[in-house]
Amino acid sequence: MTTIDELVSANESYAREFVHGELSSPPSRRVAVVTCMDARLIPSRFLGLEEGEAHVIRNAGGDAREALRSLAVSQHLLGTNEIAVIRHTDCGMGKYSNEQIAEKVAAASGGDPSGIDFMPFTDLEQAVRGDVEFLKSSDLIAADAVIRGFVYDVKTGTVREVA
Repeated sequence: MTTIDELVSANESYAREFVHGELSSPPSRRVAVVTCMDARLIPSRFLGLEEGEAHVIRNAGGDAREALRSLAVSQHLLGTNEIAVIRHTDCGMGKYSNEQIAEKVAAASGGDPSGIDFMPFTDLEQAVRGDVEFLKSSDLIAADAVIRGFVYDVKTGTVREVA
């Protein structure tokens, strides 16, 4: 059995007890969270979120520039008015340069990633502050949106505000 087969089986169990079919697509708490795809982060758990309460947008590194398209939809089509940017300690995107990531991807895939900016960072807190400033200055984000930035500590499970 593959891992995907196991996931499908788990979904069958989940669906038998599913009670959230009537939730509307706009999140009830009107908040969007931008964070990393790292498997150690489960935003619903560490933020106390339930189904239907928030949009959670994930990508490698939790980069706000990459999340902008989804955030624009979240705000202007689905009514969110707050954004939490949450990067984390021990992030792989803070360990390698763009060139190193491209070399690893090319070697493993045989493809040419030269046109991709993998958006690595060298200073975690500055990356969060940069994301917050980027979103606040974007004309695609509502001018009155509340935008705050945090670092999640993978060792303690805590979030700490940095912007």
